Amino acid sequence: MLHAARLVAPEADDILAKARSGDQLALAELIRAHQGMVFSLAVHVLGNRATAEDVAQDVFLDMFRHLKTIESAAHLVFWLRRVTSHRCIDRMRRDPHRAEVPGDEVPERVSHPVSREVFLEDRVRRMVRQLPPRPRMVMTLKYQEDLDPSDIAALLNLSINTVKSDLRRSLAVLRHKLAHVEAV
Repeated sequence: MLHAARLVAPEADDILAKARSGDQLALAELIRAHQGMVFSLAVHVLGNRATAEDVAQDVFLDMFRHLKTIESAAHLVFWLRRVTSHRCIDRMRRDPHRAEVPGDEVPERVSHPVSREVFLEDRVRRMVRQLPPRPRMVMTLKYQEDLDPSDIAALLNLSINTVKSDLRRSLAVLRHKLAHVEAV
């Protein structure tokens, strides 16, 4: 089984080519390889597992419909992040008051052990979920997916300056809220 983090370009491109030609097993392998990334991005942004599952399902249905236009494995990852991001933003705008799950129920995408301050992490996750849709997506792409501002700008069809402004403003808001909470 392939995993998004371990995809080797030639092998992944072969699987993509097979899926484009109608091979259902190759299509299933693509979905398995990328479902963790898509779901994790959606659940961290939306804060609701059921909604994230709906978004992920929609994204993979769209992937199936647009498979012929996806040029390579790298393009597929970019395409999946882009579509997931836009679907999440649309969902947040359409239903801004949807119930959220507690932060400890959201799965982590940590690849190595890190010393953690669990209460602070939960507080920050809740504060990020209070940001408007686009800044929330920018923050998630930067700090969860570890993307550069230029990559985020390309994914979301924004200028690099807009992405940097969203990051600066969001970090300022989070710092202010954390300072206020700690002062209480």
